[in-house]
Amino acid sequence: MSTEPNQSFFASRRGRRTAFWVGLAVLVAGVAAATIAFFGNTAEKVPETKSNEPAQVFTPRKQIPLEVAARRAAGRFLLTAVPRKNLAESYELTHPDLRQGLSKKEWLTGNIPVQYYPADNLEIATFKVDESYADEAIIEVALLPKKGEDIKPQIFFIGLKKVGAGESGKWKVHYFAPRAPPAIPNARE
Repeated sequence: MSTEPNQSFFASRRGRRTAFWVGLAVLVAGVAAATIAFFGNTAEKVPETKSNEPAQVFTPRKQIPLEVAARRAAGRFLLTAVPRKNLAESYELTHPDLRQGLSKKEWLTGNIPVQYYPADNLEIATFKVDESYADEAIIEVALLPKKGEDIKPQIFFIGLKKVGAGESGKWKVHYFAPRAPPAIPNARE
């Protein structure tokens, strides 16, 4: 490559290459600008809709202390349906949502949509109320087996709904599932 002092910018290979890329960039920018100017926004215009109705604002439901009858229903459910003892009583404690269309005869077979846990080996079961309203509640229950048992402690969610109105309403279990921690992958496998 010669470095003569009188050599022009376009006489060198580097100068011509730089001019080519600058020109190409200007051409692309011009085509983009012309396309936007010519076509503009081709989307359909959506008419503004306004209403005279007042806005719907979320108002949280008022929580109340858990009724004793709800706690009692959850406790009886844990002693009947979960360990598969006295399934006839557990059928009466269960909401149709949890029964999933099973008849009482089918329920009594013990093949029910309730997680099994051997509740007859429990040392203690503690409740924590997550939500409690006049017609439904969500409770966490920790089932702790007796010492020396080969059973792991487990925490379950119990959802309850009140069927019927007022004092004559009965609490039924409509949801029962273990509270499982997220799976942690083993890096060694």
